[in-house]
Amino acid sequence: MRNKIALIGGGNIGGVLAEQIAYRELGDVVIFDVVEGLPQGKALDMAEGAPIMGSDAKISGTNSYEDIAGADLVIITAGLARKPGMSRDDLLNTNLKIMKQVAEGVRDHAPDAYVIVVSNPLDAMVYTFKEISGFPKNRVVGMAGVLDSTRFRSFVAWELDVSVEDVTALVLGGHGDTMVPLVGYCTVAGIPVDRLLPAETIKAIVKRTKGAGGEVVGLLKTGSAFVSPAIAAIEMAESILLDKKRVLACACLCEGEYGVDGLYVGVPCVLGAGGVEKIIEAELNAEEQKMFEDSVEHVRTLVEQIKL
Repeated sequence: MRNKIALIGGGNIGGVLAEQIAYRELGDVVIFDVVEGLPQGKALDMAEGAPIMGSDAKISGTNSYEDIAGADLVIITAGLARKPGMSRDDLLNTNLKIMKQVAEGVRDHAPDAYVIVVSNPLDAMVYTFKEISGFPKNRVVGMAGVLDSTRFRSFVAWELDVSVEDVTALVLGGHGDTMVPLVGYCTVAGIPVDRLLPAETIKAIVKRTKGAGGEVVGLLKTGSAFVSPAIAAIEMAESILLDKKRVLACACLCEGEYGVDGLYVGVPCVLGAGGVEKIIEAELNAEEQKMFEDSVEHVRTLVEQIKL
C-alpha cells in the first residue's frame, strides 16, 4: 500500500509538490484547498498525465478536510505569497489566521501524520501549527534551511563553474533576512570554499543567499518562488517516507540545543521514519554565534506577536 500524502494549499507550491510526489510515486496525493474546483482541476490534469510518466499513484483534489483522513504525511503551503517590497514577516497576521484553521483541520482529521510546514513567515507558522495541533515535536518540522542551503550551493557552483552536486552548504537560523549561511561549513568536494573564492566574492554570495527569495519575488512581480521551495520540501518528505536519515537544515523545535528553548529555528537535524530523530549541534565561531543569536531573537519577536 502506498503512503497517503495530503497537501494543504493548492497554489503554485502545492501544484509542484503534487506533481513531483505523484510522478515519483512517493505516495497517493490529496490536494486540499478552500477554492472550489482548484484542487480538483489540478489533480485531474496531473492524473491524466500520469500514464506518460509511468506513475500509478492516485491524485485527487478536495475542499474538505475529511478527505485527508489517514494521511501519513501532510505538507502545508497554505497562505498568501509575497509581493514585491514585502518581507516574509509582512505575511504574519494574514497567514496566522489561515494556519490556525489548517492546524485544527489536520489535528482533527489526520492526527497521526508527520507534518512539514512551508508557509511564511516559516518559523512563526510552524510554531503556530505545533501549539494548536498539540502534535509531538518530532512530527512537526519546517522547511527553510534546505531551501536556503540549496540556494547557497547554487550560487557557489555557478561562481566556480562546477557541478552543484559537489557543493555542500549549511544555512541556520530564521527563514528571513537574518538567516545565517555558514561559510566555514561550505565545501566543494570537501575543499573549504574560502580556499577557492576570494573573501569579497563569498561575501556577495552570502548576501545574495539571504535575499534570494526576494530576488525571485522582484522578478516575478506577481508571486514568489514556488519550484525550489517545493523541491526542498520533497527532499525532506523523501527522507521521512523512505527513512533515509538525511542530515538536513530544518526548522525544529529546540529545547536547549544551541542555547534556544521553546522556539522553532533552522538547525541541522536527522530526518527519518521517526520524523526529527536528532538535532545535530554544529560548532559555531564567535561571529557565527552572534549572527545566530540575532536571528533567533528576530524569530522570538515574531512569535511574541502571535495570539493563539
